[in-house]
Amino acid sequence: YGGARGGGKSWAARTKAVMLALAHGGIQILFLRRTLAALRENHTHQLRKMLKGVAKYNAALREFVFENGSRIVLGYCAAEDDVLQYQGQGYDVIFMEEATQFTEFQYNALTESNRSSGMCKTDFMPRMYFTCNPGGVGHVWVKRLFIDRNYRRSEQASDYRFIKSLVYDNEYLMKHSPDYVKTLENLPEARRRAMLEGDWDIFEGQYFDEFDRGIHVVKPFEIPKDWRRYI
Repeated sequence: YGGARGGGKSWAARTKAVMLALAHGGIQILFLRRTLAALRENHTHQLRKMLKGVAKYNAALREFVFENGSRIVLGYCAAEDDVLQYQGQGYDVIFMEEATQFTEFQYNALTESNRSSGMCKTDFMPRMYFTCNPGGVGHVWVKRLFIDRNYRRSEQASDYRFIKSLVYDNEYLMKHSPDYVKTLENLPEARRRAMLEGDWDIFEGQYFDEFDRGIHVVKPFEIPKDWRRYI
């Protein structure tokens, strides 16, 4: 879920995690940001306020425990091998907030932990949720799976779904922070197209910065042998 800035990604992720915890007793949820500081500022404070009287927060373990046995575990993967701390653990649901900040190695390692925990009291199919903007170290793997839909080995198209959000969809932000929208509209061209319009074909430093999928992409066809080729 995402694309542009200001679309309500963090709120949506927190709300979805809480709804799942309440609806499926015993479900084990891992909620990740790349750094501990980002996790604390964007989610820990908000979740503690949101779940006051609903779930108990264990600060030492960074987890919320619900009366029905569900857990929301807050984690981070600042260094490449931080992801290995989740090896051998099973989580019914894994949230990767700002997924494009995670490397492909970290993503792949986390998929190994996305399995039935055996503690969920309902019939539940393990799954992962991602929020993100274009750009970042994980731009390529996220774009391949959710935008280009270019699948490998046993990956199946039906397992991946992208929901685009724009700042203009966020009625609360449009009403209470109209200047933020103007800030996005005034960004340099390449960054504006990525952060305001959620354009995944634009990134800083690319050679053809005028690239437009609507203009420069055609359906595959046999290239005539006499056409000049450039490599």
